[in-house]
Amino acid sequence: MKEILCSHLEVTLLVRNKIFQLLRVSIGVLAICFSLIIQAQDFEATKRAAEQGDAKAQTELGWMYSQGNGVAQSKAEAVKWLRKAAEQGNANAQLSLGAMYANGEGVAKDNAEALKWFQKSAAQGNGSAQSNIGMMYLHGLGVTQNDAEAIKWFRKAAEQGDAGGQNNLGWMYANGRGVARNEVEAKKWFAKVAEQKQKVQSQKFEAVKREAEKGDVRAQTEMGWLYAQGQGVKKNDVEAVKWYRKAAEQGNANAQIYLGSMYEEGQGVAKSYAEATKWYRKAAEQGNANAQNLVGIDVQHRSGHTAE
Repeated sequence: MKEILCSHLEVTLLVRNKIFQLLRVSIGVLAICFSLIIQAQDFEATKRAAEQGDAKAQTELGWMYSQGNGVAQSKAEAVKWLRKAAEQGNANAQLSLGAMYANGEGVAKDNAEALKWFQKSAAQGNGSAQSNIGMMYLHGLGVTQNDAEAIKWFRKAAEQGDAGGQNNLGWMYANGRGVARNEVEAKKWFAKVAEQKQKVQSQKFEAVKREAEKGDVRAQTEMGWLYAQGQGVKKNDVEAVKWYRKAAEQGNANAQIYLGSMYEEGQGVAKSYAEATKWYRKAAEQGNANAQNLVGIDVQHRSGHTAE
């Protein structure tokens, strides 16, 4: 039942049947930073700046449409605004536009166009774009397959701290692709990825906390999830319950489901099927389909118990 404020960074190994999984990771890293910074910002203000030609605002607006952040999700609108910024030379927009072409989101899938925009972004030193070019060479997408070229681009990205590039370079060393197999080097680069992941999670936690303390209900729900999962902070079910409750009492259906689950499992709070059902029902009354399903099943029997 994850959701809410931003995507959660997960660095994934190369999978042939999901070639652009790491492209999504690369764009996801940007989207995380973006949503943390402007999730509370007024959509209309961003749009006004974008319409006046501000490339950064156009990029942000594209991300907002892509993520459905403050506006109904529209991949086509995302592509439109990312293109405006990309054509002005914004490296992040170029990276994101390339990913949209690579994944066929909001536009027909086109590896040649994807590569073109990745190259423009990479020429400005964008590590994620460099890593994505490596992916294109590794799988022969829009270019002739070439492991040596792939590792060259992965190394460029990795050496400037791009997590995707570091992960891919580690994979190449681990599998002896384009370079002699070397487990020591592979572990070194994978360790750097883990360090980055922890850093991103910590930064995310602090950013979400600032918004939560201002009373933002979605941020409060996200805070509960971060504490429950131990992401960016030490796992603490009591704190998770505290933040879920703040959001649930403001009427957030997702927080109500999470809080109900904590009561059902007895995590961070005394187990209470009555309380669990109460919070599930509040979410269900708002039309939340997940909660309606939960309410439709007796909580005690679902949990294998017959009495509280």
